[in-house]
Amino acid sequence: MENLCPRFEKAMGLLSTRWVGLILFDLLKGTKRFSEMEADLPISGRLLSDRLKLLEKEGIVNRNIYSEFPVRIEYTLSDKGKDLAPVIKEIQCWADQYVTLEETTEQNV
Repeated sequence: MENLCPRFEKAMGLLSTRWVGLILFDLLKGTKRFSEMEADLPISGRLLSDRLKLLEKEGIVNRNIYSEFPVRIEYTLSDKGKDLAPVIKEIQCWADQYVTLEETTEQNV
């Protein structure tokens, strides 16, 4: 049981990193190009890039580069990332039930 706490804490820390949840939610829909994600999400390109690098380093996101002109880069969830689908969907269900629209527009203190 002692080994569970550090693993759980690591997982929660990663998933609670700002914007990671929304990026994963977006990638659950399928392969995306950087520009598509940038258009879909309310996040700067620089921060999106940083978060994608983090998720790639963690083995959750795959970055695929295609040698075309112009070069095409696509992002997909790895098997490890796809295994988060039930977790993310359950969080969405919980949020739908317990988080009000008013709470989503409140400023974080």
